[in-house]
Amino acid sequence: MAAEIITPRGEIRKLYETGSGSIRMRAAWEMEDGDIIITALPYQVSGGKVQAQIAQQMQAKKLPMVEDLRDESDHENPTRLVIAAKSKVDLEALMNHLFATTELERTVRVNVNVIGLDGRPAVYGLKALLEEWLKFRTTTVKRRLEHRLERVAQRLHILDGLLVAYLNIDEVIKIIRREDEPKPVLMKRFKISDIQAEAILELKLRHLAKLEEMQIKGEQKQLSEERADLEATLKSKAKLTKLIKGEIEELAEKHGDKRRTVVVEREAAQAIDESELVTSEPVTVVLSERGFARAAKGHDIDVMGLSYKAGDQFLSAARGKSNQLAVFIDSTGRAYSVGAHTLPSARGQGEPLAGFFNPPDGASFRAVLIGAPEDKWVVASSAGYGFVVKLGELYANKKAGKTALRVPEGGTVVPASPVGAAGTRLAAASSDGRLLVFALADLPELAKGKGNKIQSVPSKAGVTLAGICVLAPDQGLRIDSGTRHMTIKAADLEHYAGERAHRGMALPRGWGTVDRLSVEPTSS
Repeated sequence: MAAEIITPRGEIRKLYETGSGSIRMRAAWEMEDGDIIITALPYQVSGGKVQAQIAQQMQAKKLPMVEDLRDESDHENPTRLVIAAKSKVDLEALMNHLFATTELERTVRVNVNVIGLDGRPAVYGLKALLEEWLKFRTTTVKRRLEHRLERVAQRLHILDGLLVAYLNIDEVIKIIRREDEPKPVLMKRFKISDIQAEAILELKLRHLAKLEEMQIKGEQKQLSEERADLEATLKSKAKLTKLIKGEIEELAEKHGDKRRTVVVEREAAQAIDESELVTSEPVTVVLSERGFARAAKGHDIDVMGLSYKAGDQFLSAARGKSNQLAVFIDSTGRAYSVGAHTLPSARGQGEPLAGFFNPPDGASFRAVLIGAPEDKWVVASSAGYGFVVKLGELYANKKAGKTALRVPEGGTVVPASPVGAAGTRLAAASSDGRLLVFALADLPELAKGKGNKIQSVPSKAGVTLAGICVLAPDQGLRIDSGTRHMTIKAADLEHYAGERAHRGMALPRGWGTVDRLSVEPTSS
């Protein structure tokens, strides 16, 4: 059994017509006791390489439905790769994923570039290639026949001379024994050619004596018939074609075998979405001041109480699921994304995000976001500008990220805040202790840019936007300043209500410095 050719017949036909294209091959497999048995691999694909590719996905936790991978190949089964899947796994879907992500499916490029009879390279279609080959084969067979005809003629000529020698054997022996130069004497006496005389002289006397007329004439008859057949074939195009055809059929019968590669129509392989491969569990993604990230299982995590490296501390956290993308925004406003399940466990102190991404020199990570692509977040710069954005707009495929928030020179990014289903107002606090609460609807939704002014901050005095927080009508606000924090109940936030872009009201005495804002649910 061999691998399957899954290229559509129309494409194969076009390949034959043009001499250029590709053939897509797929490994052959079967089900056996709930396991996948791969019995044949595509051309030039090794079982070891396929194993390594599958094992790599298993180690990266991208194949949670696979329990084991074994190579049971032996002399009886040259290819037998066993993939042990978990129960209730769709084996067809699993194989489609493996076809799309490993060399179990491979495309072989075809370019029929041939040096033609004119000595020049060219790309030939099948018809043109066969025509060119038949010309070459015809020439080759004709040369072979002409060569044989020449050899037959030479032998017949020699046999004529040997027959003369046999009929005059006594005189021939006498000439050979007595003459110092017997060749010219033989040529003159019997009117034979130099080649005939040489053939006679090369025979040992005992062989010459044993020459029989019938033997010579028998060989002459056989060769004469062969000569006639050769001449007739060379003169007749039909006979020459018949000869070539017969030889091809004979070779096909002797060396040909049945097709082993099956040509079948298959749907295109589709890799399973990575989010579907990862177990959906609640996680809290934590970002520290020095740019270390980790993912803790669950949402009831005391992020402030986690262990941090010496000189490091908590910066921001976001709640989501393990099969979602976590988005990080650096101080320059560039956004980066990575699967939450790939982040290190919260049992440790996290890993630097610089190992996951390639941020600009001097940039630091300032915000973390996670959720569904359609979830909305508020992002803002320390200059007091920001906007509402759908999380999906911040996804970046490259390690270098993508521009999301335009940050003024000398500014940075403040931790982002999720809008949520019930979010109706936005609280913004400046670093000098002023709080502004306004309707979230007053802030525009953008994909990227600088945004609109959230809170007026006097940049000349070194004041910055310290934090933002989206609130539901029944939610209060927590304000952190160093190791202290205070809570403002939902009803009391009306004191700080105002219009977007205003300075806001001063916080109570003793809270002239603000580090961050967060939601504090109102007790019932």
